[in-house]
Amino acid sequence: MSLREDAARVLKEWPAPSADQERLRLAYLDHLAAHQDGMWKPCKNGHITASALVIDPVGGRVLLTLHRKLEMWLQMGGHCEPEDASLADAALREAREESGITEGLTLLPGGPVRLDRHHTPCAWHLDVQYAALAPAGAVTAVSDESLDVRWFPYDEVASVADGSVVRLVERTRALL
Repeated sequence: MSLREDAARVLKEWPAPSADQERLRLAYLDHLAAHQDGMWKPCKNGHITASALVIDPVGGRVLLTLHRKLEMWLQMGGHCEPEDASLADAALREAREESGITEGLTLLPGGPVRLDRHHTPCAWHLDVQYAALAPAGAVTAVSDESLDVRWFPYDEVASVADGSVVRLVERTRALL
């Protein structure tokens, strides 16, 4: 199964938790149907991306990255790569690369947590957002794509991140 086929399958099977999320789910599927290259960065009409919120439920905190180009605190994530076998693999790869946590990260079962469509300097990102559970004692490292990585208690996220990240944290916590 190709990454594009996996993305379509994930989106077809995903039970959207709200009417807004259902509209995005259908828009993502329409995008894939209309654009054979809709998974990849060169697609200027937008492309599917994958991200993962790294969470420490025991410590009541999330790991965010200060994105080098956007200068915003965000979850880990980005463009899909040809070697990604699935959207889940892409999200987990991004989480490992950007957090520096190379072992022990596991995705929260049940598939994506939510969807978020946002404009970036390259194009529209149709982001499929997962949550990754951090292992006890996880050691982080700053990647080339970040200025910093830092753990934030749940109640501090709204003071450093935008509404999209806050909604991702809220939805993830609701699923724990």
